Amino acid sequence: MARIGYARVSTVDQDLAIQLAALKVAGCDPIRAEKASGSSTTGRTELSIVLDFIGAGDALVVTRIDRLARSIGDLQDIVRTLKARGAILQATEQPIDTGTAAGKAFLDMLGVFAEFETNLRRERQMEGIAKAKAAGIYKGRRPSIDTAKVRALKAEGVGPAEIARRLGIARASVYRALDAKDEPSA
Repeated sequence: MARIGYARVSTVDQDLAIQLAALKVAGCDPIRAEKASGSSTTGRTELSIVLDFIGAGDALVVTRIDRLARSIGDLQDIVRTLKARGAILQATEQPIDTGTAAGKAFLDMLGVFAEFETNLRRERQMEGIAKAKAAGIYKGRRPSIDTAKVRALKAEGVGPAEIARRLGIARASVYRALDAKDEPSA
């Protein structure tokens, strides 16, 4: 029975060291780690590798459930995948072991709370943005494409593909810039 560790942090400036140390102490080998958002399993290559290669009798070990998923749907999908492969899920800091009924129940409760926390954070962020917009403080991201340059190149007879190449932007962005009303450019 292999104990496969999985560690995750959300941003590149966060440190994985504490999780990696805890997984080593828990006897995990190998340990896969990545820096990616937990709100979705999309784009999490290390997690995909673990789920592709985990086998019967193995255990996927994380420090906490929110390191694995912040969506109850994703968490349940991962647990179903593990079950189909004959593997279990365990957490070093929480009494979770999908090999037991109590562990499964506790897992679902923690999954709901992880998703709830993510949704609360998103709501607070949206409230803050709305408040800043109302106060005239928040204007959104500045345009990254200078529409005046795009139009000037077009006026010189340069085609959309060449404009895109010269400015280092996508051709679709060129078309959007040409179709845009007179807006301030970056």
